[in-house]
Amino acid sequence: MRCPLCRKETFWRAADGTENPWRPFCSERCQLIDLGKWASEEYSLSQPGHDELVDYEAIDRELEDEPSYVH
Repeated sequence: MRCPLCRKETFWRAADGTENPWRPFCSERCQLIDLGKWASEEYSLSQPGHDELVDYEAIDRELEDEPSYVH
């Protein structure tokens, strides 16, 4: 398989059974670059979300009814 970022050949699991800890990326570097792109909103979902299906007011009311805990 190829790294989705740099297109370098990489593996999910090596022949000796060891797994790639950064899969599907080839390295931690590519994994962090990809994460940074999501965080900086370079990537976006192609379809709008379904916010109209979520009752945010009900969630807020439910959270207001919960006791506050200090951790």
